[in-house]
Amino acid sequence: MYSERARKDRETAPGAIDRLIHEPARLMIMSHLAVVESADFLFLMRQTGLTFGNLSSHMSRLEEAGYIRVEKKFLGKKPNTILSLTDSGQKAFQQYREHMKQVLDKGQN
Repeated sequence: MYSERARKDRETAPGAIDRLIHEPARLMIMSHLAVVESADFLFLMRQTGLTFGNLSSHMSRLEEAGYIRVEKKFLGKKPNTILSLTDSGQKAFQQYREHMKQVLDKGQN
């Protein structure tokens, strides 16, 4: 279902950090989507500070992996792109957060 590239990006050793999410721009996108039901492309562009091309590229990688859902529609005559986390995206982000907490907690001991 997902591309070979997305599968390889997500492949990690047990207990390793999800490299697809860990990339700073994608982490910002996932973080913003984790706290809202959905967000439009321009909102995410403003919130993350990413350029149109950058956001589009990272959005495509997350969509290929099945982490986000992208819905394109029109509001009147204007195109509107809505992004939201999929169930597997929510699960992957939660696992990422838990793993990072463990890594950071170990660093304090």
